[in-house]
Parts: sequence; structure tokens; C-alpha cells
Amino acid sequence: MTPDGGTRHLLSRRQTRPPIRLQPLPFLEVSDADRVSATPGGSGLTPAAAGRSVLGSREHDDPKKGTVGRKMGLEGDNNAGADCSGDSVSRWQNVAPEGTPPIGSKPKVFLSVAEQSADLHAASLIRAIRARSPGATFVGACGPKMLAEQCEQVFDMTSHQAMLTGALGNAGRAYRMLAACERRLRMEHFDACVCIDSPVLHLPLAGRAQQAGVPVLYYIAPQMWAWGKYRIYKLRHRVDRVACIMPFEERFFRDQGIDARFVGHPLADQFARRSPDPEKVHAIRRRGDLIVALLPGSRKQVVSSVLPGQLDVARRIVSRGVGPGGVSFGISVANDRVSRLIEGQVASSRVPCDLYEEDHSELIEAADLVLVASGTTTLEVAFHHKPMIVMYQASRFFYHALARWMIATPYYSLPNILAGREVVPEFMPYYTSTEPIATRAIELLQSPQARRAMSQELAEVVRPLCESSASANTAAMLLDMIGREGHEHR
Repeated sequence: MTPDGGTRHLLSRRQTRPPIRLQPLPFLEVSDADRVSATPGGSGLTPAAAGRSVLGSREHDDPKKGTVGRKMGLEGDNNAGADCSGDSVSRWQNVAPEGTPPIGSKPKVFLSVAEQSADLHAASLIRAIRARSPGATFVGACGPKMLAEQCEQVFDMTSHQAMLTGALGNAGRAYRMLAACERRLRMEHFDACVCIDSPVLHLPLAGRAQQAGVPVLYYIAPQMWAWGKYRIYKLRHRVDRVACIMPFEERFFRDQGIDARFVGHPLADQFARRSPDPEKVHAIRRRGDLIVALLPGSRKQVVSSVLPGQLDVARRIVSRGVGPGGVSFGISVANDRVSRLIEGQVASSRVPCDLYEEDHSELIEAADLVLVASGTTTLEVAFHHKPMIVMYQASRFFYHALARWMIATPYYSLPNILAGREVVPEFMPYYTSTEPIATRAIELLQSPQARRAMSQELAEVVRPLCESSASANTAAMLLDMIGREGHEHR
């Protein structure tokens, strides 16, 4: 039973999803690794961005398995999710030029991650490297996923990942991590160092690796195109190559004199392996005529700021009697850390909702509309081709005092950044009233044609990301770099 006497619907249990990484500018949460596929030798820009800079259109200074649903009040056809399961288009097959000597059978690679999501991406990269070079060995600052792939652990930052301030929140631990990694890099011979995301930690580590004579590949590049462009000098002088996960990044970094390539988005690889259970999707759809999913995030501070607004939008929708059979609301509960917080907010709001502690993908697939907190989850919703409204409630003081002067992109949500235009409504970095959000949501719920059009646009936005395997392409890029470095030093 739920706090209000509702029922809990157990469909199955799923494993906890890795938390979404919160950027130093939280409302501009583009996981530093999203790109669009480009043709070999091409510009690296999406078709929508051809002929214009996605970043520079204006210098913007202005503002374990299964589902658990529990009823906390009252109780159609959907577009299918993105098909990312087709054959990959690898730009990095046979990339070594003629005459480059073959890579040694046992390359030794140092890898470093600071967050759980990066640990997952690194583990996938290790598997991809081993598929091409079975004798490869790995050492580094790693988490449990990398350990499971037989990566020797020098340090673990993933269990103490910081939030808004990145490494600053764990300055002492970050210093010890850098010192431990530097000692190991100087003690042994490594063919390459791979830094994954987390630039606050990894730009300094890249410098230490270079000083130790180890070539560096940066995977999931810093969002310098969005803010903090002053860091370009450090990146250019501390890394040998950058593996970009967003299509337009390749041109951006190349224009700054950095050897960068778009490799694909690692989330596309994950989504391709994860298909929603049709029976569970159908069970959720039976809850109402129209389904609205609320995705408030996976961290307490994000949930605390975003969910009240989402619930107020839901209240306004209910009060206007949308849909002949009414609207059913489902909330994705990302993990145990936010479960009680969400329960309390829902109970106090008196908005009828089902809470889904499991089967996040099934809830998205069943939804007619998704209210989603800004971040990487917006990309997941886009992969399902689901109409969405992106919301974030950041500090107004922080935005006006600092962030507005640092941001160099006109859009904040990932789908719009990738498209180079507004594809989905975004109400961020903050909003003063939920009335405009509710009005937009009701317009979409009352118009199947509008939802269908948005779904089609989202399919176009994510299609290039589905055409590349980020792990396989990054592995080929790394081994090519190792081969070239070995050739140059012969």
C-alpha cells in the first residue's frame, strides 16, 4: 500500500540505472559526449547545422527488470522507440594509413573515470579494445564496472563523485587521485592514457600524463562549445586526440587546432541493447486514455527543484479535464535515494500519480508526453521518439550573476542543441510560473498531429547517433593513435 492507500503494481525489478551526471552549469547538462555522425572527410556538423555554427549562431549573453507502480490517487497508440540496433557505421575501420606498423599484441592502457556513468562507458570501451586487441591490459582510476573487466584499480573516484562543483566538492580526494595516477604513469610504461569526461579532474591528469611521456586520448570532451572556452588552450596542449560524442563538436575542436573526431554517443550503444518489454508497456498504457510521464531526475537536489513544478503542471492538466478518458500520470523513481523525497512531494501535492520504481524505459515508451528534467535523460526520451517538455529550475541569482555571461549556446536542452533549433519546448534555466508550461502540455495532449510531428523531428535528430558505435569507434581511434605513436618513435 502507498501512503494514500493506493496499490503497488509489481511487474518486475530492474537494475539501478547509472546516475545522470550534473554539469557545473546544472541546467546546461549536456553530457560532454554527444555528437552527430559525419561522413568521412566531412564537416562533422549535423545537416541542420550545415552553413551555420550550432555554437555561434549568436553569442548568447541573455537569459531488476520490470515495473513497480504504486497508485497515489486516481488512476492510445504510441510511436515506436528509436531503432539503434542496426549495423553500425564505423568511421574508424582500417583507419591506420598504409605503411603504419601493426599495433603490438599487448598494448597497456591507463584509463581514468570519476563518475559512475563514465565507469559504465569505460567498461564498454575496454571490451571494444579487447575485441580488436585481445592482449590489451588496463590500469587506472576506475569503478566497479571497469574492475569487472579486469582493469587494475589505482584509485576509485566513482563512489565519491561530487555534484555541482565537480572535483571541488572532494578536493582532498581529487588531489590524492591525481597523485596516485601520476606516480603510476611515471613508474611504468603505458602506450596511452584515456581520460573520460570530468574535465575538472582530467585536464590536470592529461597534463601529468603528457609530462610522463604518455599520449592522451580524451573521450567525452569538455563542453567548451557551451561554456568555459578559455580551457581550450589546456586541452590543445595536453591531449593528442579528442573523441567527440556530439556531431558538431568535431568541427568546433578542429577549428581550435585539436585533432578531434566524432565517434558516436555511448548512450546510443546502451539503448540499442535495451528494448522495452511490450507487456509492461501495455500494462502502463491501461492506466489511462493519455499517459504523461514525469522524469524529475536521479539526484535529490534536482528532484527537489524540478518535481514540484512538474506536479503543478500535472495539477493544471487535471483541472482542465484533458482527454475523453482523462490523463494518467506516472513518475519515474530513479533510485532509493530519491524515493522517499518523491513520495512526500506527491502526497503533499494531492496529484494522482503512479510511481514507477522500475522499468524506466517502459514508462517512457508508454507515454504520450514526457515532462523531463534537463540532462542526459532528454536524449533517452528522444531515442524513444517521445514528445517532451524540458524543465529546469536553477537559481535565478546564479544565472544572472554568473551563468548568463559564460554560456555560448542559444539552447540548453540536448535535443535542441543537437538540432540547432527548437524541436522541443524548453523552460529553463528557470521559470516563474508553470502556467505557460501547462498550456503547452495541454496543446500537445490535445493534438495527436502535433505530437506526431515532434516525434518525427526527434527521430531525425537522433538518427545520426544511432549510426555509430561510440565504443568501437573510440577503440579503433585509440589503437590507431597507439600505432602512430609507436611508428613515430621507431
